[in-house]
Amino acid sequence: MQRKAKKGYFVSGKFVTEGSELDLELKRELKGSDTPSRTDRKRESDELQKLGEDLLTLRAELMARLPLSDKLVDAIADAKNITNFEGKRRQLQFVGKLMRKLDADTLEQVRAALTEQHSGSASETLALHQVEQWRERLIAEDDAFADWVTRYPESDSQQLRALIRQVRKDAQPTVAGETPRHGKTYRELFQLVRSRLNEAPDDKEDDDGTRSRTDI
Repeated sequence: MQRKAKKGYFVSGKFVTEGSELDLELKRELKGSDTPSRTDRKRESDELQKLGEDLLTLRAELMARLPLSDKLVDAIADAKNITNFEGKRRQLQFVGKLMRKLDADTLEQVRAALTEQHSGSASETLALHQVEQWRERLIAEDDAFADWVTRYPESDSQQLRALIRQVRKDAQPTVAGETPRHGKTYRELFQLVRSRLNEAPDDKEDDDGTRSRTDI
């Protein structure tokens, strides 16, 4: 899925995201005043409110790295636990209010942590996609088994062959026109492939433009 492009513009070769602190600063300079307008203040407030809401989804290890006050951390934790719509809305407003007290450096660290989490999720999705590709190849193509063993000689080839055979057997319909079934061995094959790929080197392109052995 293609990532949605951020709205913004370039200044001296640097991309400025609309609504960011740099964007607001540049707009104030263009107006010839250091005093932010009501619209600017509203935009900045909304951006920080959304940033605070995003923190509710941040992984614990990334949250622990941020220099946030105990009051803000507790407010975020409370917001996670509130299920009532109106109560949650008020709590998020409180989180946004606390976010507006953070300095620019801390806000930048918050954005960096959220970006890191998003990038990590994308990497995990790609890794799972590669596992699924290998599983389907091993089931559908006889040559895929030899290819796998060549790339990953440390694999338990006997176990792999047995799983492939059983998955193919399970997928055979007992009644004409019946949808192929995927049983326990189908999931076991996925786990075996994922385990081996996780132990393998990262899939990178070599200097000569060829792919490393994890490429499918």
